[in-house]
Amino acid sequence: MRYLPFLFVGALLLVSCQDKTATTDADEAAARIGTVTITQEDVQNGLNLLGAQDRAFAQTDIGRQNLLQILTREKLILQDALAQSLDQDKGYQQLLAQKRAELDAAYQAYSDEMLVRLWYEQKAKTVEPTEKEVKDYFEKYPYEMTLKQIIIDNAQTAEQVLRTLKSSPGKWKDMARQYSVAPESLQTLTFMPGEYLTSLEVIAANSPTGKVQGFFKTPQGFHIIMKTAEKRLSFKEAGPRIKQVLINQKLDQLLDTLKTKYEVIIYDKNE
Repeated sequence: MRYLPFLFVGALLLVSCQDKTATTDADEAAARIGTVTITQEDVQNGLNLLGAQDRAFAQTDIGRQNLLQILTREKLILQDALAQSLDQDKGYQQLLAQKRAELDAAYQAYSDEMLVRLWYEQKAKTVEPTEKEVKDYFEKYPYEMTLKQIIIDNAQTAEQVLRTLKSSPGKWKDMARQYSVAPESLQTLTFMPGEYLTSLEVIAANSPTGKVQGFFKTPQGFHIIMKTAEKRLSFKEAGPRIKQVLINQKLDQLLDTLKTKYEVIIYDKNE
């Protein structure tokens, strides 16, 4: 006979088997342990947490009985543990306090993230550029560039890597693998002016394709770059991107004004 995995029971108990008195209607009850009832809703909530294969088995007659046996066994243990005051155990209390702190921190992080997102969404509506602003930007910057880069965390190493690449550009992959601290998403970028770091955009725009350039310091680190492609875009391709660039620029200006409203002091400096 097949048995449902014991390991998922803890997850089931998070949403099922809540204390209910024996007055629960018999049609709603799936099982009863002392004065506590496991309802049909509890069982369904448990089923919803299972993987597809286990859920299919648990919906058969044998599987459902198996599931109820596991749930009642766990509920029996839980009731006896409470009767023995194991919930007062110091180790147990410490684990609960730790988990509560983790959940509180996660909730606060989520709350902050949602407020930041809401701020951006609402402010973005107030700074939408005009069609003329978008067209004027396109007249100046109707192109996109593709750039690959190595970002290094100290100037001495950056200078050594740059010297190697100037004489042997073919070693780019080896140097990047060995020294770059950049995440993969930043190792190769395609962008219009305004979509990345302004200082690097200017350098890339004025660099010949395929030539190693560097190194340049930004808040991300020390960059060694190589422009690998550049192409002109149609207004249809560029328009939506330019609109977002202009929105971001206006939001950045708004944030700069907020720095005068709220005191901003950054003590951690990366020299």
